[in-house]
Amino acid sequence: MRTWLAACGVAAILAAATAARAADDLLKICLDEDRPPLSVHHRGKPDSGFDVLLAQAIADRMGRPLKIQWFESKLDEDSSPQLEANALLSDGRCSLVGGYALTTDSLVKPGMKTARLPDFTGATREDRRRRVALGVLAPSQPYVYAPMTVVLGPKAQGRKIGNVGDLTGLRLAIESGSLGDAILMTFDKGRLIDSITHLVPGRDDLLGALQRGDYDATLIDLGRFDSHRAAHPDTAITPSGYYYPIGANRGYVGLASDPALIDAVNRALTGLAAEGKIAEFGKQAGLTYLPPRDPAILGDVWMKIIQR
Repeated sequence: MRTWLAACGVAAILAAATAARAADDLLKICLDEDRPPLSVHHRGKPDSGFDVLLAQAIADRMGRPLKIQWFESKLDEDSSPQLEANALLSDGRCSLVGGYALTTDSLVKPGMKTARLPDFTGATREDRRRRVALGVLAPSQPYVYAPMTVVLGPKAQGRKIGNVGDLTGLRLAIESGSLGDAILMTFDKGRLIDSITHLVPGRDDLLGALQRGDYDATLIDLGRFDSHRAAHPDTAITPSGYYYPIGANRGYVGLASDPALIDAVNRALTGLAAEGKIAEFGKQAGLTYLPPRDPAILGDVWMKIIQR
């Protein structure tokens, strides 16, 4: 009996140690909970999206169990994706943030020492109040290209758009402070200014207004149109097929203090891309998938736009 009990005790200890190692070996990736078709987390429904499929494939390649830390990024003029990602990583909520826009501006050393965490699954009242000491971000290689595209309302369907100048004469709507705002407002020394109506992000419904026919066209991120089309398959707004020539790749971002992790992720991404898996994940998720383009990290996007 004593021998049997001793054996059971050893087995329990070994099982606990194995579980502890598995927990330590988790690949924790932060994803936005409401960013279809990239990543979606709704209570009572299976998690879905391109970044969910890709995260699982990378974890499998690395031989590590995956844990997704869901967070909520608010679409407003005061939000900062860079500080939100940095705070999540620096607080140890995850070791990677997926779907991150790879630009030099988004990867610079933060100008402040601390930042608040975005709302995340499991956050306490104290989490929502405290500030986190920030680290330095390091990017993976890109895995998808995310350009801006012109989307047309029902009254402009069939209009051929080969460049921004072809928007002349259309009623344009754009969200204040967005990249599309900078592009349209500065085009050809302000040629389109009188045709532009500014909407407030997070308050006004840009694509809803376009759907109703209040406006004829807008310039938005391609993934955002994919999201709208997934939620409204019978939508009356249509893609023009035109992509603005300055666009950013998306990839993972981690902390510069863990270069081994970034190297391992890059190896996994290289293998998955070579096998066509990443493009396949895009198709499964309803994403208009475009492979990464040079430069891997976009330079000063605002200056590039102004100089055009």
